[in-house]
Amino acid sequence: MPDRARLRVLDLTDELAFQGARLLVGLGAEVLRVDDGGPLGAAAAAHWHAGKRRLPGGDLDELAAGADVVLESGPLRELRGIRPDGSSRWPDAVHVVVTPFGLTGPRRHWLAGDLVLASAGGMSWLGGRADGPPKPPPREQAVQLAGAHAAIAALLGVLAADRIGTGQLVDISAQEAVAATLETAAISWIHSGRFPVRNGGVYEHVAHRIFAAADGHVAGGYSGSNRMWTDLLAWMVEEGEAGELVDERYADPVTRWRARPTVDEIVARFAAKRTASALAEQARARALPWAEVVPPARLTENPQLLARDFFARVTGEALPEAGALNTGFPWNAPGRPRPVTLHPLRETHTPWHSTHPRGRRAVAAPGLPGGPGLSGVRALGGVRVLDLTWVLAGPYATKVLAEHGAEIVKVESRHRQDPTRFAPSMRLRPDGGPDSSGYFVNFNRGKRGVALNLRTERGQGLLRELAARCDVVVENFSPGVLARWGLDYPSLRAANPDVILLSMAGVGQTGPWRDAVTFADTLAGMSGLSSETRDPGGPPQGLTFGLGDMVAANAGVLGVLDLLAAGRGGLVDLSQLEAMAATMGPAVLEAALPDGERDQRTAEHPNRSTRACPHGIYPAAGEDRWVAIAVRTDEQWSALAELAGLDLPRHSGLAARRADEDRIDAALAAWTATEDAATTAERLQAAGVPAAPVATGRDLVEADEQLAARGFYPTLTHPLIGPVRHEGVVARLSATPGRLDAPAPLLGEHTRDVLRELLGLDERELTELTEAGVLE
Repeated sequence: MPDRARLRVLDLTDELAFQGARLLVGLGAEVLRVDDGGPLGAAAAAHWHAGKRRLPGGDLDELAAGADVVLESGPLRELRGIRPDGSSRWPDAVHVVVTPFGLTGPRRHWLAGDLVLASAGGMSWLGGRADGPPKPPPREQAVQLAGAHAAIAALLGVLAADRIGTGQLVDISAQEAVAATLETAAISWIHSGRFPVRNGGVYEHVAHRIFAAADGHVAGGYSGSNRMWTDLLAWMVEEGEAGELVDERYADPVTRWRARPTVDEIVARFAAKRTASALAEQARARALPWAEVVPPARLTENPQLLARDFFARVTGEALPEAGALNTGFPWNAPGRPRPVTLHPLRETHTPWHSTHPRGRRAVAAPGLPGGPGLSGVRALGGVRVLDLTWVLAGPYATKVLAEHGAEIVKVESRHRQDPTRFAPSMRLRPDGGPDSSGYFVNFNRGKRGVALNLRTERGQGLLRELAARCDVVVENFSPGVLARWGLDYPSLRAANPDVILLSMAGVGQTGPWRDAVTFADTLAGMSGLSSETRDPGGPPQGLTFGLGDMVAANAGVLGVLDLLAAGRGGLVDLSQLEAMAATMGPAVLEAALPDGERDQRTAEHPNRSTRACPHGIYPAAGEDRWVAIAVRTDEQWSALAELAGLDLPRHSGLAARRADEDRIDAALAAWTATEDAATTAERLQAAGVPAAPVATGRDLVEADEQLAARGFYPTLTHPLIGPVRHEGVVARLSATPGRLDAPAPLLGEHTRDVLRELLGLDERELTELTEAGVLE
């Protein structure tokens, strides 16, 4: 990207949106901080702020006037860019604001960091063992999700500015960013009146989990297409270790699902006889979704990540002379091509290096009249997307594009069955069928459904014709499939020079592992995340929801928006592994920097923090009810100790509190156990102490007054289900708001309409195609 075209970003973030600013650095934006980032360790500071510059002081109004985007985060009362009436101080810029609970609603003033947000948003409830407290995923995934949505919102605002001629205020609630990233936690309640419970890492709706190997652990299972089961069984038969699984009754997926404890026991014995690396290697050779669970310190040994130049080299005084490898960015962006080397946060006295801001481009959106002042336009109105994805990562990405106005043409087939439609375990509704699967309904709303049998030459031909009439193509086939159909990027570009292709392979289109088959749990295991889900002295537990899929989806959306904002086509070769590894925070740098090593006490107690004490999840009154509390300052500690009547020093500093953390936790748990979680959180927040109940899926949908006030679970009327709630839109753009337009399509519901409108087929042709089995 030429320097004169670089996006200028004024960075006023705290930890709530550090990830947003970092992702924009990864796209090649010029990011200017006014603050130093606060008291971070060497590894954290290098990770979050490398590639930026810092201006000591300066007039914020002047800096904002020269910026395309102002990215700001923190508690509402501490924001510098929000006026008392809730409007932006810098209306000409795309002003993205991330707060814990949003700019509106009864809890808009509540305080929260990662632990409290993960709990309020429903993520903590899904982690941990049934006999212990809930716990969030490691490495502050809640605030990283908020940051990712902030980066997406920034580019949506830039695209909208090209259409309406001005900037706008964008409201991001970190709680909502988390609540939109729980897979089935809330939608299970919506569709079946039940919600998943923590169980130590065993997936509830797919047969995947972490198994002990001879020398470590592996993540894997046997859900997905029927081949995942038949090929695993064949492998076990070859080794003489299939046991009773050779019985014909296990060929039936429903029987196999009901007998899961027995199946898992036999598979566990099989895994336990092999080393983790050998089992993973053989599984890759057989195209089976298994992976070794590795610690973050071993990521830099991964041959796939090395072959794709994933790691970013960070230089600076606190680092080795040659710099150190850090986790890189989710994809190889044109504005920051790999291999990437980043300088540390440097002080500057020149506000902007680029010659001028990117500015507004008064251009017409595809299919829309151009010019400023256009009313009723959404950021992506007129953009047409061909959606060839299934399961979660791809559908989640196209769902986000649909929310902001893109027309999504989703191609499916009875011959390539999306498990979220067809697998009984994923339908969520007790009486659900392929067209009323709660899982499919939530993640595919707002799309037009086209049924094409891609096993036929005519079906592939129609697909090529559709692709030529789309601005964006999104796919998550195995590498090489599109090329066989004449739909790889060179072929697409020949038909449409400005086309954007988002390929969402598990580990990317290139590299020695390019053919690896992955699920969410295998990606979490490869990325280093699962290894940090251990309880003290215990095995890794992994996650029980597809966090990696939705992290990858957000990265894919960012890649598409980056190219749309640049006004050019291109290939977004997204590796879901790289997207997940990029969220591992300072983990890789900690291994390279002695000063940045993770505190051992924190590693042994996953809910504790080096920057806050007390910092944990504590029992509340009622069955399996919990409250999250995080104390950062001496003032918060004094308020908590007084409110709880703790017989402990009221004004001790962080170091003194951490030295006495076991006694503090015990005393605090004794107090919280007698109180309702919501009442405790209300009282603590009123005293200025960050706290929130640990929310279940039911709590989010039925009992959370903040989410209700902000309308986060809107209702759409589905032709079979009737009125049903859906997870809402995270990025709230004030001038070009996103919305939910229509429910998910029935299988092939819009086939004839789309083929008429886009390809000009008449009734005779459509009838012939139907009779030939092409439209099914």
